[in-house]
Amino acid sequence: MKKSSLVRAGLLLCGSVWWSASAVAGELLTMTYQDAAAKHASIVDVRSSNFYQGWPMEGEQQGGHVVGAVNISGDWKITDEQWPRLLAEKKLTKDQPVALYGDKRQVAEVAQMLERKHGFTKLYELADWQSAPRERLARWQQLVYPQWLESLRKGEKIVEAPKGDWKLFEVDWGAPKTFLLGHIPGAGYIDTNAIESEPLWNKVANADLEKFLLGKGIRHDTTVILYGRNTMAAARAAQIMMYAGVEDVRLLDGGFEAWKNQYVRMLPTETGLPKEYAPAKDFGVTIPQHPEYLIDVPGAKKVLAEKDGALVSVRSWPEFTGETSGYSYIKPKGDIPGAKWGHAGVDANDMSDYHNPDGTMKDASQIVDMWAQWGITPDKQVSFYCGTGWRASEAFYYAWLMDWKRISVYDGGWYEWSMDPKNPIATGERKPN
Repeated sequence: MKKSSLVRAGLLLCGSVWWSASAVAGELLTMTYQDAAAKHASIVDVRSSNFYQGWPMEGEQQGGHVVGAVNISGDWKITDEQWPRLLAEKKLTKDQPVALYGDKRQVAEVAQMLERKHGFTKLYELADWQSAPRERLARWQQLVYPQWLESLRKGEKIVEAPKGDWKLFEVDWGAPKTFLLGHIPGAGYIDTNAIESEPLWNKVANADLEKFLLGKGIRHDTTVILYGRNTMAAARAAQIMMYAGVEDVRLLDGGFEAWKNQYVRMLPTETGLPKEYAPAKDFGVTIPQHPEYLIDVPGAKKVLAEKDGALVSVRSWPEFTGETSGYSYIKPKGDIPGAKWGHAGVDANDMSDYHNPDGTMKDASQIVDMWAQWGITPDKQVSFYCGTGWRASEAFYYAWLMDWKRISVYDGGWYEWSMDPKNPIATGERKPN
C-alpha cells in the first residue's frame, strides 16, 4: 500500500459513590456489584484499556473487566468534541446511575468530568469490583502494552511471556526515515514493500514471503511483536505472517504513540539503524499454513453469493458512498454492491472508529455493536477489505482477537475490484441489508 451487544446493565468494579453537584473532589457513595445490577446501573472501568481487555494487574490472578462494564480511562485526553460521541458509544446517559471502578485518582477524574461537564449526578464507586465476575477479550495476550514489552526487553518475569525466541519490529511503508529519529530500543524494521507489491499492493508470492521471513530470522514458532506509527501497517504485516503460519503474532496496542505517552513512567527510545536479526535456516512448516486468511476477487464474489457471507468494506463513509476513492492512485469512486459497511475513520489513513481516544483498541463490545448494525456477526463467513489491505487487516486482527472463526481479508480490495470494468459499482447512500 502506498501512503496517501453486550448487556450494559449493572456490573462493574471499584467503590461506588454518589458524586453530588456540590462535590469537587469528595468521596463518592459506594455501590456493590449486586446493587448495580438491581438498579440497572451502567458500570465504567476507568483503568488503562490493557487491564480492561484482559491483562491482570499486579497481584491479580485474572485480568479483564467486570461483566458488562465499559472503559473510559482516566488517562485519556478526551476533547470536548469527542465526549458526546464517546458517551453515546458507551450508552451512558445522565439520568441513569453510573458506577465507576479502578484507581481512586482516575475514578475521581472521570466522575468530576461526567458531573461538571455533562450533568451526571447519580455517580457511584463500585466497592466490590475486585471480587465481581470478570470477562475479557478472547485473545487478550496478543494485544500487548508498553510496560509489558519493556519488562520483556529487560528480561523481567512477566505473564504470557513468549515460549521461545521473540523478535520486535516496527512496520511502515518505505525507508525507515522516521524510525532513525527514534524507536523502541532493539526493534528491527519491516518495510511493507517487502510483503506486498505493485501494481495491486497484494501479498507477494509465497516464495518471496518465505525468503523475507527467513531474512528477518522469523520461523513459524518465533514470537513476533509488531508496532507502528500507524497500527494499520503493523496489522497488515501481522495478518500476512499469520497467513504464512507464524503461530504467535502480537501487536503493541496503540503503537509507538502508546510507548511514548506513558503516564506511569517514561519509557526509553533510541535513534539509529534498525536491529538486524540473524537469518533463519528454515521456516519449519509449509507456507501458507492458513490460506483461508486471504481471498482473491473470485473468493470475494463467492462470499457475496453465500447466504451466510459478509463482504465487509473497512473504508470511510465518503469512500463507501462514492464521494471519493480515498487514494490519489485509485481513480474509480464507489464500492462493491452487496458489501456491508464495516466503518473505519475519516479517510484512508484513519481507523478512529476502532480506537479509543489514545489510539488503543476500543471495547470489543463496541466494535461488535458497530458491525451488528450492518449484519456483520460472528456466525457468518466474514471477509474484510479496504482500498488495498491495511485497514482490512486491522479489522481482521480485532475479529481474530475476539475469536471469530471464519474470517479473512479480501486482498485486492477496492483497488483490484475497480480496475475491471466488468465488475459492478455501487454509489450513493446505502443502508444495512
